[in-house]
Amino acid sequence: MVTLRQVSVTIDELRVADEPDAWRGAGFAVDQDGLSRVGTVRVRLTGVEAGRGLTGWSLRGLPVEWSGGDLDGIPTTASAAEMPAPGHHRNGVTHIDHVVLSSPDLARTVDVLREVGLEPRRERDGVLGGEPIRQVFYRLGKVILEVIGVPGATSEGPSRLWGVTYAVADIDATAAYLGAAVGPVKEAVQPGRRITTLRNREIGISVRTALISPHVKRRA
Repeated sequence: MVTLRQVSVTIDELRVADEPDAWRGAGFAVDQDGLSRVGTVRVRLTGVEAGRGLTGWSLRGLPVEWSGGDLDGIPTTASAAEMPAPGHHRNGVTHIDHVVLSSPDLARTVDVLREVGLEPRRERDGVLGGEPIRQVFYRLGKVILEVIGVPGATSEGPSRLWGVTYAVADIDATAAYLGAAVGPVKEAVQPGRRITTLRNREIGISVRTALISPHVKRRA
């Protein structure tokens, strides 16, 4: 297996099989063509006929040697598009904090990501749904990619884009705006931050979605 040259990879677009009106109802600004600009990322809403949840993405900075098609099972296209001007969202969302990628074979996924120039920044062991998981973190420009999987598990199945966490300017104002569409605001794993979960299925959004308060700068 040939390792491609090191590059700087960033997310241009996430494709989501949801109706634009569901996102507008949750306070996201969505253009007439179904495009929502969230920080440096475009979110393309393709309608429920396209499937369910996050159906693929486009990435800037992929090596010219990359043959395209999919990245460890995730439909992926290369992009040379400039970063968009961020939209203004009534729900207080400012940008994407992190995207979660679920892998059935963590070692394989790490190898595939390394081939396109992505190196892990750190790892952490945790628990999800009562089961042990390992989290491997990457930096894609201003967005964190969090790859999760069961340590030591192997499978020939594909990886998938699992969920998105958005940063908001004021978590309490966001929770008040969304009302019953979100769960209780609680302390996040990251020190000094607070988080809530969108009850996405109840409002017609198929992507697992969390909302988190701004990053807290560490004192020197």
